[in-house]
Amino acid sequence: MTLEQYKPCGTLDHGIGRRQFMGEFLTGLGAVAGTSLFSHPLGATEIAQKNKSVVVIYLNGGLSQFESWDPKSDLETGGPFKSIPTTVPGIRISELLPYTAKQMHHMALIRSISTDLDDHGLANNIVRSGRTTRSATEYPELGAVVAKNLERDDFPLPGHIRTMVGGSGGRTNNAAYLGPRYASVSVGAEKGGIVNTQLPDGMTVTADNRRHDWRRFVNNRYRAKVQSTEIDAYLQCFEQALRLMEKRELFDIAHESKAIQEAYGASEFGKQLLLARRLVEQEVPFVEISHDGWDFHHNNFEFHYHYVADFDRPFAHFVDDLHQRGLLERTLVIVMTEFGRTPKINAGYGRDHYPNAWSIAMAGCGIQHGAVIGKTDAKGIEVTDRKVDHRHLFHTYLQAVGIDSSGEFEIGGRKFPIADPAYGPIEELLA
Repeated sequence: MTLEQYKPCGTLDHGIGRRQFMGEFLTGLGAVAGTSLFSHPLGATEIAQKNKSVVVIYLNGGLSQFESWDPKSDLETGGPFKSIPTTVPGIRISELLPYTAKQMHHMALIRSISTDLDDHGLANNIVRSGRTTRSATEYPELGAVVAKNLERDDFPLPGHIRTMVGGSGGRTNNAAYLGPRYASVSVGAEKGGIVNTQLPDGMTVTADNRRHDWRRFVNNRYRAKVQSTEIDAYLQCFEQALRLMEKRELFDIAHESKAIQEAYGASEFGKQLLLARRLVEQEVPFVEISHDGWDFHHNNFEFHYHYVADFDRPFAHFVDDLHQRGLLERTLVIVMTEFGRTPKINAGYGRDHYPNAWSIAMAGCGIQHGAVIGKTDAKGIEVTDRKVDHRHLFHTYLQAVGIDSSGEFEIGGRKFPIADPAYGPIEELLA
């Protein structure tokens, strides 16, 4: 049986849009009327020179902390899997993660996350935006904020990229008031990465250049008379699409040697990690990889046995590869999910949604390697030390890559706090 047959949940929360890149590139323009898309926060130029990257590995559906980062020996809640030692003395993780255990000296764990929402959509909103919100478009997601702060003016690639396996997607409306320039662009890990990046048969480069010269002439003539943020957004999207066409080989993992491709593995997840490594090499500020389907209300242990194995080896190789290439010192890797799973094992041998006490893992730059923040009780029911939530995490991610999370964006004459000003980072985790 293949991993794809272990998809437990068919909800929209676990789906990936497969919209065509060129056709959907301008999605979300209507949300930005009246804002200035291209203003920069204080200190962005200085920060951008550091060439930092953030890679989020999003385990969509709710990874169980018991079968990953915070295993328990209490059989009532801990389940059948044991814990194993790691390369950091005293830190033990689930036996399902033997390869990751060998990379723990590059990593840190947060075992004391407590949030309020156990609905997939709403929980996704808060962990991605670092705010308490019920709308996915009210606040910009982490990727948009990172891209806004770290993207250089002359950067030829999108600063906020989501990977997928086949085909290509479009822009997602997840940048809120920062505008579509910083919304995510979906690219593939197969079929050359991005579809529709070659000129159609019969269209010469010369003819195509003339088309774009005419488009630029008309747009500039109109812009001389009319000030419009929507026009600015269209111009930026068209020009970025052209730069993507010129850089399309960067998204094609077939250019890697056979040995490297085999090291990452033939799984969908491994291919996305390899693409992410290529993008980090190009100093893309933010890359998100999705590994979907972690909503195990039934047969939790069987599903985790297969899913965690699919995650473990490619992830561990990704961390080690970044380290060996000297990229980990400027890359923050976050293994994120929307909430944990219940200590109570239900009648279907599953675990339900549990936001009260759960965990995430991080690796790379800006954090104390080998650190464990917080803890839960022996049964994993309650946080007993250093409770944190999505707002603390958001500040921490930004601070780790040198972004002043206490700063503000100035958009269209208005100021917006970069992160929730009532909260701050996990100071003891930061390097």
